Amino acid sequence: MTFKQFKQHKLVRFFTNKYIIILIGFSIWMLFFDENSYLVHKEFNKEINELETAIKFYKKKIKEDKLTIKKLQDSLQLERFAREKYLMKRENEDIYLIEFDTIK
Repeated sequence: MTFKQFKQHKLVRFFTNKYIIILIGFSIWMLFFDENSYLVHKEFNKEINELETAIKFYKKKIKEDKLTIKKLQDSLQLERFAREKYLMKRENEDIYLIEFDTIK
């Protein structure tokens, strides 16, 4: 196959068209090099998914904390919470902490 025959081939003529070359160059530029490229959008979508996951986590924590606050409106529950969480005690009362050793 000579260069003239190669030049007359349909695919070669199609891809050497100046409009197709410009279109391919523009597409490559937009996909990889532009500030709004596909790669940047991919990173933004990843960040959005991480933030949405964080939002779900914090909404769940807020719901749990509201439930805890509602429980602590009762004075007996408040005392129980203070004794368990902060090791508070009444007068003339001793508290013994039992820790289990998990190291063998």
